[in-house]
Amino acid sequence: MRMLTQLILTAALAVSAFAADVNGKWKLTFEINGQTRESTLTLKADAGKLTGKMESQRGAADIQDGKLDGDNISFVVVRNFNGNEVKQQYKGTLKGDEIKFKVTFGDMEREQTAKRMPVS
Repeated sequence: MRMLTQLILTAALAVSAFAADVNGKWKLTFEINGQTRESTLTLKADAGKLTGKMESQRGAADIQDGKLDGDNISFVVVRNFNGNEVKQQYKGTLKGDEIKFKVTFGDMEREQTAKRMPVS
């Protein structure tokens, strides 16, 4: 029984050691009012903590409260809309070179897809 417990713990540690590689630049694509918009997301992960910046036509904003747990990604971006500070919550799942996000702000929710940009 002790051997089985050690095997399970070792397997769990091995799986957590292979957290998804999200480091780098990502292009986010989404639609608003029938128009396609794009943003650039730069991410850096270190021991489950996620930092980075989002850049769009509205300017640049640092991501806050960033977390990486396996393939699950979450962070917050604070934006200014018409003089009001709005928190956008991003929760997504990484699969290969793509992240599918659900973005929540206020009582609205939309989906966004991020694709890894080639390293130049």
